Amino acid sequence: MKIISICPSNTEIAAYLGLTSSLMAVDNYSDWPEEVKTLPKLGPDLNIDMDQVEELKPDLVLASLSVPGMERNIKELEKRNIPYVIVPNPTSLKELAECMLFVGKATNREAFAKEWVDKFYQLLETYRDLSNQVENPKKIYWEWWAKPIFTPGASNWLTEMSTLAGGINIFQDHPEASIQTNWEEVIQRNPDVMCIVWVGVQKERINPNLILNRPHADQIKAIRDKELYILDEPLFCRPSPRLLVGLQKLGSLLHPQLYPPFDEQKDPFIGK
Repeated sequence: MKIISICPSNTEIAAYLGLTSSLMAVDNYSDWPEEVKTLPKLGPDLNIDMDQVEELKPDLVLASLSVPGMERNIKELEKRNIPYVIVPNPTSLKELAECMLFVGKATNREAFAKEWVDKFYQLLETYRDLSNQVENPKKIYWEWWAKPIFTPGASNWLTEMSTLAGGINIFQDHPEASIQTNWEEVIQRNPDVMCIVWVGVQKERINPNLILNRPHADQIKAIRDKELYILDEPLFCRPSPRLLVGLQKLGSLLHPQLYPPFDEQKDPFIGK
């Protein structure tokens, strides 16, 4: 099967299903696994070159509505009669597992996907057991956009990951998946830990001083205790199985005495 992926999370899902060799081309932001970096690039996910997609004659395009504005890609695929599926946009880890099953069925990898989902739930259970041993969960502030400030609410996988890693999302009292707040509110809630993952921005481009120099930042416990972390955006902000790599990293940061040490060279499912 000749497959095209037009968003990074779909590319990563395909890789976990053993379909990397079937990928013909990907969007500009797909950067994992390493092999996809040599594939033809079709443009940014909101401006895919549909002429090029059509010329490649794929058997299937893995489309998505995970980013607002991608509807135009769907319309073009329909207009040109290019075969595609819309991968569901999950908000929870359980829905992520369902995405794997969905893509597995669409690409004739259903049995493989079911095996992956079994391992997925086993790992979640391991982390749930670890979290139950945490006596003092750490209060976490997540920031995934800075101007204006956006942070995840209750119906977001980062809230779930926080709990599994022995923490509490300080904005989980808001039911939404993503909420706009302000710096004064962050100061008032006084997190123990700050996790900065700006969507679409590589961590190397985020200067911690942009946070440290905000008004009255030194009043926040996380900053006083030097628990401000600039994290890898792909491990926390993309709806793909790499969220579980992010979970491992988060647990090791919050409670290193209890959770396994994080090895960035090792993936829990593919062993590398």
